[in-house]
Amino acid sequence: MNSILPKIKGNVVNEQAVSNELFRLIDRLSNDTILTKDEFQYILDNISNQETQYLFNKGFEVKQKYYQNRVYLRGLIEISNYCKMGCKYCGINYKVDTIERYRLTVEEIVKCCDVGYSLGYRTFVIQAGEDSYYSDDVVTMMLHEIKEKFPDVRITLSLGERSKESFQKLYDAGADRYLLRHETASRKLYEHLHPSFMSFDNRRECLSNLKEIGYQVGGGFMVGSPTQSNADLVEDLLYLKELGPHMVGIGPYLCHSDTELKGNESGTLIETLIMVALTRLILPKALLPATTALGSLDKIGREKALKVGANVMMPNISPTENREKYEIYQNKICTSDTSDQCRNCIEARIVGVGHEIDLGVGDYIDFEKGDVQ
Repeated sequence: MNSILPKIKGNVVNEQAVSNELFRLIDRLSNDTILTKDEFQYILDNISNQETQYLFNKGFEVKQKYYQNRVYLRGLIEISNYCKMGCKYCGINYKVDTIERYRLTVEEIVKCCDVGYSLGYRTFVIQAGEDSYYSDDVVTMMLHEIKEKFPDVRITLSLGERSKESFQKLYDAGADRYLLRHETASRKLYEHLHPSFMSFDNRRECLSNLKEIGYQVGGGFMVGSPTQSNADLVEDLLYLKELGPHMVGIGPYLCHSDTELKGNESGTLIETLIMVALTRLILPKALLPATTALGSLDKIGREKALKVGANVMMPNISPTENREKYEIYQNKICTSDTSDQCRNCIEARIVGVGHEIDLGVGDYIDFEKGDVQ
């Protein structure tokens, strides 16, 4: 992908004119929450360091308006690295034979929730590859057991694509939120990153179904994936505005040496932060995680994300012995930390950049269960 931060060539007058136009567009986006396709393209094609910092400041200002210094913590449980899908960038896709596979039982998942609850978490994010073991019956039993034991928590599922009927059953059983990154809003790029049996249209239909049912819905995309262009990123921004998700996970593409896309360059921190800040301006009230991938790319990548508009972190409460096996990308941070070590580390990082942890359920502002937005 061409850099989001190209050199602007030309005389000083032209450079100043470009800079002035970028400031104007960023201001307008901050006020109106939308720009045209060409205007988004102009920003990504021309933004330089000066305007980037201005954009970051605007993203932070909007986040402060709605969430102040609060950062919501979610306890992340990675319950299985089995996956029937073949995403070409992912280190746990079904073709990868270099990892040890695992899956947690319902009893083991509830034990993770015990740990998380004792650490103060009131949202659990339950994530897996697309593992057929977790049928509607199994997941329903899991949801009932968690909600019976911890009736004051929110449960976020991230279990991949399912039928509308399945989504409805899980919602009725107690699931509150569902994360399903669209990965890219460009059909051409989606088809480049996924095998032919995976459907761009089905992915979008799943997200629409989740919203219709009444979940708090999470979308999201990668930044810097192979062949991705600024035009592709513009499509992501426009799709997010159309979808109106309550949560958006944005992370850099991180190359895995055992996948079909091995040898490609990873995405960069600055590119990803630009997209986080733009997303904050498009969706002012959204819950935006400072993703673990950012922390894996840069030692203080998550803290930097908080300074441009992110307001969620997800410390890992999975069994420590399984964390290295959930290797979507390589060199993932915090795989050897215990759950309490992870909690203490993240709190110190959050406080260290002038923020404070919020251990409430952390719902999307204005969301009421049952509303179709």
